[in-house]
Amino acid sequence: MPKAHIPVLKENKPKRRASRRIIAILLLLFVAILVVLFFRSPVSQVTEIQFTGSTFSSREQLLQASGLKTGSQYFGVSPSKVESQLLQIKSIQKAVVDKHFPGKVNVTVQEYPTVAYELGTGGILDAILANGSKVSVNNSGIAVEKPILTKWSASDPNKAELCKVLGSIPNELTSDISEIMPSPTASFPDRIKLYTRSRFVVITAISLLSDKVEYLNQVIETAEPGTITMLEADTYTPFQAPDGNDADQNATTHGK
Repeated sequence: MPKAHIPVLKENKPKRRASRRIIAILLLLFVAILVVLFFRSPVSQVTEIQFTGSTFSSREQLLQASGLKTGSQYFGVSPSKVESQLLQIKSIQKAVVDKHFPGKVNVTVQEYPTVAYELGTGGILDAILANGSKVSVNNSGIAVEKPILTKWSASDPNKAELCKVLGSIPNELTSDISEIMPSPTASFPDRIKLYTRSRFVVITAISLLSDKVEYLNQVIETAEPGTITMLEADTYTPFQAPDGNDADQNATTHGK
């Protein structure tokens, strides 16, 4: 008699895959809730903004240009973007943004140096920077050793070049210059006339000033007040000859 086959009952295995999927979904939901709560909390926001190094721009101007504001998302602040936006302010040469979690943003500003001053509207002095731009002095104070620019047209390209040259010369070599005005000629369209606090009159060119300024200071330190010409050749003529003779006879000439 043939044996009957009894079917084997399968054991109920735990649905591991389904349980793992549920756990993963719950974890994702938990993380998502934590992220939402974090970005809604004050910890994720900008709570403090500090600017250092600015003389010509107010805090309000810097905030407006940078786009920074307290309460905005800390992780949404892009240092490179803030730095490039601050460079739109004509007095700023460089800006560095440092973020410190939680919530602190420090901005260090480097401005173009002041190379001269100019009499603006209302008789108020404006500062002329090394890049040729003009800014209001406000309460930043005036550096007495800087020259005054007079009779310069705002559209004169030589003015911007003069500011660039002045910015490249050490302060101690220009501290005696009190006034600079244009004095162009056909041969030297960038010729300028300088007046010093030690009562010298100096005639030179913007393109020659960097190379000639050391000679200028040598004459000022050792000679009586007079006229110094620093063009193709360097000459010095005192206003009054020490022995009473004609000053032209006492003029000295130097090569380039």
